[in-house]
Parts: sequence; structure tokens; C-alpha cells
Amino acid sequence: MLTDEQRRFLEVRRVARLATADRAGQPHVIPICYVLDGENIYFSIDRKPKRDTGEPLKRVRNILENPSVALVVDRYDEDWTRLGWVMVRGRAEVLESGAEHSRAQARLRERYPQLRAMTIEALPVIVIRIARVVGWGNLAVD
Repeated sequence: MLTDEQRRFLEVRRVARLATADRAGQPHVIPICYVLDGENIYFSIDRKPKRDTGEPLKRVRNILENPSVALVVDRYDEDWTRLGWVMVRGRAEVLESGAEHSRAQARLRERYPQLRAMTIEALPVIVIRIARVVGWGNLAVD
């Protein structure tokens, strides 16, 4: 589904914007750190220091209500010949535990050393099962 060029672009970029919507269609967009593994994208729910109410984060509540999501990974540059983005659409699932959950966390820790010091083992991982991919612009890897 992903072209080689799109795959390389997603593997090199470090931040994505995740769009979710609740059951009423109210949108919510946030930046996330992610890892691409095959035809799936994973991100972990980490602890938010300013908030520890026990209630799931808005992105998780939205996914539970409406699993259709979009993810955009982009590159902005003052040289507009270098602009490019890849948008992934798919269905998200919350993984609480299991082999896929553990593998995703290990891959995320490989990609983001900051996660190695965090206690995330018991926290959910979100998987986006890619259904559609659209890309635009210059996706060459620097």
C-alpha cells in the first residue's frame, strides 16, 4: 500500500499529527511520536505529568468512540520545492497488552531514546491499521 518513497519518508520523519473525532464528529488533532512497522503505525500513550485523573486521554476516548483516524507526516521548508507530506487513513485500535503491544513498545523505544527511561509497559499502545495513503510534494529523504 505504501510506496517505497512514502515508506522512507515516514521512517525518517520524527513527528506526526494525529486526527481523531468523537462520535459527534468533533475533531481533535495532536502531535505524536510514532513508528511504522509493516503496514501499521504505532504510538504509545505516555504519562502526562500535568494530568493524572485516571480518565483516558481525549485521543483514546475518541478512538474508542470512532476508530477512523488520519495521520499526517510533513516537511516544511522555506524552499517550497522541498515541501512534502504523507497522509495515512485507517482504523485505530487500543492495545492494552500482548505480543503486538510489547513489540510496538520495543520498536518505539528503539526509535525514541527518551522512551527508554519512561515506565510505559502498562500503558496502552495505539495501532493504526493503514487503509489508505496519499502523498504530495517532495518526499525525498535528506
